[in-house]
Amino acid sequence: MKISDFQTKDVINIVDGRKLGQVSDLELDLRQGRIDSIVVPSYAKFFGLFGNSGSDLIIPWQNIVKIGTDVVLVRIDDTKPNRPYEEEQSTGKKRTADLYSHPAG
Repeated sequence: MKISDFQTKDVINIVDGRKLGQVSDLELDLRQGRIDSIVVPSYAKFFGLFGNSGSDLIIPWQNIVKIGTDVVLVRIDDTKPNRPYEEEQSTGKKRTADLYSHPAG
């Protein structure tokens, strides 16, 4: 499956049936060679509005229940505060966008 295949899918929380948005990015564990989590932009960020523009909803891979043709079903019992992107960079995880925006070196 390609990254672009993920980005066309809606993310649905099976706990409350709420549509969370679409996958905007993936966090990769480069050491283990696996996907760590999916990233869904906040509503304000998705529509380019002002507001909580520095945060995304980070959904750990273990919370994914099923990846279907059109949707990704996830289980999020309680939505935790979104993690600012700057904080993510300090964790050592890489988003796919980071891999393409910086020359290898």
